[in-house]
Amino acid sequence: MQGQSPIPPPPPPPPPPSLTHTHTYSDMGSRSDGDDPSTSESLLLITTEDRQQRRSNTSSSPATAVVVFSTVVAVSGSYVFGSAVGFSSPAQTGIMEDLSMSLEEYSVFGSILTIGAMVGAVMSGKIADQLGRRRTMGLSEMFCLLGWLAILYSKVSWLLDVGRLLIGYGIGVLSYVVPVYIAEITPQNLRGAFTTVNQLMICIGVSVMWLIGTFIHWRSLALIGIIPCMLQILGLLFIPESPRWLAKIGLWKECEYALQQLRGENADISEEAAEIRDYTETLDQISESGVFDLFQPEYAKSLIIGVGLMVLQQFGGVNAIAFYANSIFISAGFSSSIGSIAMVIVQVPFTLLGVLLMDVSGRRPLLMVSAAGTCLGCFLTGISFLLQDLQENKGVSPILALVGVLVLRSFSLGMGGIPWVIMSEIFPINIKGSAGSLVTVVNWFGSWVVSYAFNFLMKFSTEGTFFMFSSICCVTVLFVAKLVPETKGRTLEEIQASMNPFIVN
Repeated sequence: MQGQSPIPPPPPPPPPPSLTHTHTYSDMGSRSDGDDPSTSESLLLITTEDRQQRRSNTSSSPATAVVVFSTVVAVSGSYVFGSAVGFSSPAQTGIMEDLSMSLEEYSVFGSILTIGAMVGAVMSGKIADQLGRRRTMGLSEMFCLLGWLAILYSKVSWLLDVGRLLIGYGIGVLSYVVPVYIAEITPQNLRGAFTTVNQLMICIGVSVMWLIGTFIHWRSLALIGIIPCMLQILGLLFIPESPRWLAKIGLWKECEYALQQLRGENADISEEAAEIRDYTETLDQISESGVFDLFQPEYAKSLIIGVGLMVLQQFGGVNAIAFYANSIFISAGFSSSIGSIAMVIVQVPFTLLGVLLMDVSGRRPLLMVSAAGTCLGCFLTGISFLLQDLQENKGVSPILALVGVLVLRSFSLGMGGIPWVIMSEIFPINIKGSAGSLVTVVNWFGSWVVSYAFNFLMKFSTEGTFFMFSSICCVTVLFVAKLVPETKGRTLEEIQASMNPFIVN
C-alpha cells in the first residue's frame, strides 16, 4: 500500500557449517591457542538430533561419477585377484608340457599363490595404514605385474614359482585394501552394493580365465593377466584418497576436499565430515592397537564376527569344491567341460544378484539365504555320491551332482562377498589395520587348509566330506542369525560405535 515503508527482505540464511569454518588444527589435531570458541564453533558441537535430521536428508546420496570411477579402479585389483586364481587350471597342461614339469612341481606352483597371499595379508593392514589406500593398491599391483612378467618369460619351474609367489603377495594385500577403500569412500546407502562389486570382479576374473584359457596358449593368458594390473596403476593417479584415512592422520583439509570430490561439487558434506571428525578425534584418545591388543573386551564382538565369518566362509568348503570341480564332475560320472561351463553361467548372475540386493534386503538376509543354499547344495552332492553305488540310481547320481554343485553357487549370492563387506565396516579406524590383517590371514589360511585337505577327505569318504561341509553351512546360518548385525544404511561411525561401545563411552 502507498504511504507504508517497504518490508525489508529477510536476512540470508547462515552458510552451512564446514570444516573450513572450524578451529584451525595442527597435524596432530590440537586447537590453536588463539581460537575463540564463541566465534569458531566446531562441527563436533552439532547435536545428535541435528545429525539425525540431516541424515534423513542425505541418506540417499547419489552415486557420483567420482565414486563410480574410483570403485571401478579399485575393483580392477579384484579382477587381478580372480585372474590369478583362475589361471592355474586352464594353464596346467600347457605349462607341464612346455617346461617338462611333474604333477608335484605343478602342485607347488598352484599352491604357492596361497602362501604368498598369507604373507601379504599379514602386512596388508599396516601397509594400508602407513601408505594410504591408494598407494597400497599401487604397490600391490607392482608385485602382481612383476609376477605376471616372471611367469610370461619363465623357462624354468623355479621362476614360475617366484612369479606365482609375487602375485600371491600382491593379491593378499589387495584382498584387504580394496573392500576397505570402497567402504570408506561410498555413501552409506550404496556401500554394501559397491563393496560387493569386489566379489563380482573376482568371480568375473576367474570365469574369464577359465573360458579363454581353453583356447589360447598359457603365455598369452599370462599376458592378458598383465592388462588389469596396468589399468589399475594408471587409474590410481586419478582417484581421491580415502577421506577417513586422511582424517586418521590429521589431514582435515585434505579429508574435506576428498569428501567433496566424492559427494559432488554442490553436495553438503558438513554432517558426514563432522561425524568422521568426531569419531576420529574420539579414537585419537586411544593409542594405535597392535595384534595382541585386539583381544581386549571392547573389541571382542567385532573380532568374533569378523574372524567367525571368514572361518565359516572357508570351512564351508565351497572354494575347495570350485578349485576341484572338474574332478568332482568326473567322479560323479558327469562331463567336466559341461559342468564347468554351467558353473560359470550360474556363478556370475548369482554374484550380480547379490550386488543388486545388498542395499535393498540387507546383509543378514542375504548371508542366511546364501549359507542355506550352500548347505542344500552340499547335501545334494553328498546324496549323489551316496547313491552312486546303487545300480538303479546310476543315471540319477550325475544329474544330482550337477544340481548340487550349481546350487552351491548360491555361495556367490552372499557368503562369497559379504564377509569382506562386514570386515570393512565393523572395525574402528584405530584397529582396522591390525584387525583387517588378522581377518585376512585367517581367510587365506583357511583356504589353504581346506584346499590341501580336500583330496584326502574325498579319498576317505566322498559323501561324508560333503555332509560335513553341509553341517558347517548350517552352523553358518545360526551364527549369522545370532551374532551378525545388520549394517545396511548406517554410517561406518555408527556401526563401529554400536559394535565397540566401550571405546566411545
